[in-house]
Amino acid sequence: MSNCERLEIMVSKEPPSRKQSAKLRLDKLKYDCQHYQAALRGIQHKRLQRDQEEQQREELLSRRFTTNDEASITIDSELEHHSSLLRTHRDIDDMTDQGMRTLQNMREQKTFLKEIHRKMRDVGNTLGLSNTVMRLIEKRAYQDKFILFGGMFITCVVMYLSYKYLL
Repeated sequence: MSNCERLEIMVSKEPPSRKQSAKLRLDKLKYDCQHYQAALRGIQHKRLQRDQEEQQREELLSRRFTTNDEASITIDSELEHHSSLLRTHRDIDDMTDQGMRTLQNMREQKTFLKEIHRKMRDVGNTLGLSNTVMRLIEKRAYQDKFILFGGMFITCVVMYLSYKYLL
């Protein structure tokens, strides 16, 4: 590269007629020089890497392996962790099944209560209950809905929190 720099100085001193062709040849020479340097660095890198691999291979072949008592300890803790996760998974499945059964029971109760409500209206109409008493009954049913949905929400929050903190 130092020779290329010297040639560049000499090219600048050339007469204008030969300066252009000399500059092109110098640029080509610089490009070739950079290309060879990059190739040389690549070869040196590959050789260094091969030497390191040989050294590591020799270290592995000369190493003596012994039993490791710590491995059994980590395996035991991993087995314990795995069984704990399985128990938690089973418990979550049980809670989900219980929630589904509760939801099914509530659906059945809903149809049952609708039928009772209809029968009460019929009885109320036949007994001549006033409209205000009927409105109070309907208002109480409306309030019971909020209590029901609030209870369902609180149950879901408790289930979520137990799921989050048990895992």
